Amino acid sequence: GTEVVRRCGGLHKFMNREDRPLITDSGGFQVFSMQAGSMNLSSKVGLKGAGGKKRPNTVLGVTEKGVTFKSYKDGRKLFLSPETCVQAQKDLGADIIIPLDHLPAYNVTQTELKESFRLSHLWEEQSLAHHMECVNDQAMYSVVHGGMDFKMRTSSIEKLSKLPFDGIAIGGSLGKSRE
Repeated sequence: GTEVVRRCGGLHKFMNREDRPLITDSGGFQVFSMQAGSMNLSSKVGLKGAGGKKRPNTVLGVTEKGVTFKSYKDGRKLFLSPETCVQAQKDLGADIIIPLDHLPAYNVTQTELKESFRLSHLWEEQSLAHHMECVNDQAMYSVVHGGMDFKMRTSSIEKLSKLPFDGIAIGGSLGKSRE
């Protein structure tokens, strides 16, 4: 885990890439993937490598505190919070840290999108607070959310721009295709 990589000098040394910056992500997409594996998505939207297989939803709960899920390896119950995600990325020695966010599927209802938006921004604020306790020459970027809803994405940018993030990344479900 992250402890092994930290003891080896961080990702830069572990990967023998000490001359280049590294960005790490919190796992928001992976959380979405664990839920999406159990969804009936069209073949055009299916997950890469899924081969059309339907997989069980291993997400047990999503709350303001984080995400509880079952390990796909041994079924153990695991918990990711905004703070534990930031700490893992700090331990890895990331130059740029991406906070935990909630990535909804493209076909969610407006109510589900609003809840995803709310959780993502709450988690981003919690992540930033943890990061600011020990910046350690590491940057943190916020993640814009709001699905395909222009007003929500604009609101997201306005909210996040008021916080002391080092940069802004574009996130959230943008749609089922490139059109």
